[in-house]
Amino acid sequence: MFDQSRLKDIYEIINNSRYNYSDYAFRDENAWRTYPEEKQHLRTPFAVDRDRILYSGAYRRYHGKTQVFSFSNFIDEEMTNRNLHTTYVSQISRTISKALGLNLELTEAIALGHDLGHSPFGHDGERALSQLCESHGIGQFHHNVESLHIVDHISRRGHGLNLTFQTRDGIISHDGEVHNTQLQPHLNKTQEDITDYILKKTAGEKCHTMPATMEACVVRVTDTIAYIGQDIEDAIRLNILKRNELPSDCATYLGDNNSKIIDTLVKSVILNSYEKPYISFDAETSDYLFKLKQFNYQRIYLNEEIKKANRIIKRSMEILFEKYLEDIANNDTESKIFKHFLSYKNSDYLESYSEAEKVRDFIATMTDRYFNEEVKDYLLPWKL
Repeated sequence: MFDQSRLKDIYEIINNSRYNYSDYAFRDENAWRTYPEEKQHLRTPFAVDRDRILYSGAYRRYHGKTQVFSFSNFIDEEMTNRNLHTTYVSQISRTISKALGLNLELTEAIALGHDLGHSPFGHDGERALSQLCESHGIGQFHHNVESLHIVDHISRRGHGLNLTFQTRDGIISHDGEVHNTQLQPHLNKTQEDITDYILKKTAGEKCHTMPATMEACVVRVTDTIAYIGQDIEDAIRLNILKRNELPSDCATYLGDNNSKIIDTLVKSVILNSYEKPYISFDAETSDYLFKLKQFNYQRIYLNEEIKKANRIIKRSMEILFEKYLEDIANNDTESKIFKHFLSYKNSDYLESYSEAEKVRDFIATMTDRYFNEEVKDYLLPWKL
């Protein structure tokens, strides 16, 4: 049998030499969890977080969830899905973090977990589910809030993953819809700050939360870098958009394809954030990025063809939400909400959340295909 007593010494050597941290990187030894655990010798706390996310059921379901174009993956498997987007965020944010001397494993853990709470059909599904949640008195649905809820209260049969505060903060603090030229971390952020943000966000208040670490700031800005050009490529692939229709000044400055856009944005972030206590674009790049975002909203996200799918998503989600509420009320243990969700949850989860909250969580965990099959099974039942 090999001598395991040397593992601790080897870990210390590796840990001391692995990174050339900047003054602004988050140190592994400062990580903390809600429920303290024995120290791992071969992995840093954030490597443990990363691996727990990677092996979770929620992470496995990424590949079956829409990024932007609902139903497109059923006919074209090269279209971007949530799994690809998350991979892009992870790799781009690692590039930026490495150049800035930040903690790569914390960056990666946040990147891989940042979209776990997305419902089926992306932001279209999120809006439909949010309307249903509000109508049933449980507040708005937001995927970043649900992402934290998944790692805290749904994963591992309801026990949660017990991730570090820093990873959890990065997961809930990402918001690619907010345009920031500069992100400076809220270094003294507490769990109370996160709880207050969740209460305000689900109540419908206009509120934002700044990440607690530089690494989380990197992931937040990278979320936009990863999707802005890729959404254009997907729209061109679906003949919704032609490349020569891009705003000429944006195409000239940022680039006219995804690769060039990423390259321009990453270089801007690195050059303007190096040895600084914040993550930032230069003002000119930020202005062009904002203009390109506006273009995407008008030509892609609000496209009439997309709106047709929205009506289908909204109506079918209403049907399933009411069905599952009825199934719980009738204690129908043959329903999928029991067989594939509630029967796998511990008493803490089952006793802590209302029926509507349980339905919300079940629908939010679904892949697009699973959702579709449930709708078909309910509306077009058949027996052998």
